[in-house]
Amino acid sequence: MFLIDDVNRGIAEAIKTKDRTRLGTLRLLKTALTNRQIEKGRALDDAEALQVVSSQIKQRRDSIDQFTQAGRHDLVEKERAELALLESYLPPAADADEVRRIVDAAIAETGANSPKDLGRVMKAAMARLAGRGVDGKAVNELVRSRLSGR
Repeated sequence: MFLIDDVNRGIAEAIKTKDRTRLGTLRLLKTALTNRQIEKGRALDDAEALQVVSSQIKQRRDSIDQFTQAGRHDLVEKERAELALLESYLPPAADADEVRRIVDAAIAETGANSPKDLGRVMKAAMARLAGRGVDGKAVNELVRSRLSGR
């Protein structure tokens, strides 16, 4: 799997350059990837590895929100640095127009016509957007607005 190799190279480089933030973040990512491999009982494919990275990104975003509310700006900056590093391991994010097209296609595919169908549409849309660096909250808001506007 290419992602773990990239992470290992990044760890070695961070050790050489003595970049503590990068080293710590990559070690946490490697641990998360290893834990997921142990859970699965096999090597991860690239899609599964990208899901782990996305999960780490979501954790950082949640932490940034909580630290901002608590007024801990020192920790916010640390989390933002980690977030930027983790995002560099994802493929380019889908643009807003592409997300709209995928959501509309998921609505048509599932035959959804009311907000009650949110779960089915989200499942279909997020499957198509997996590993694309798209925020699930933003997709959820878009799906809600599309379903309530019909």
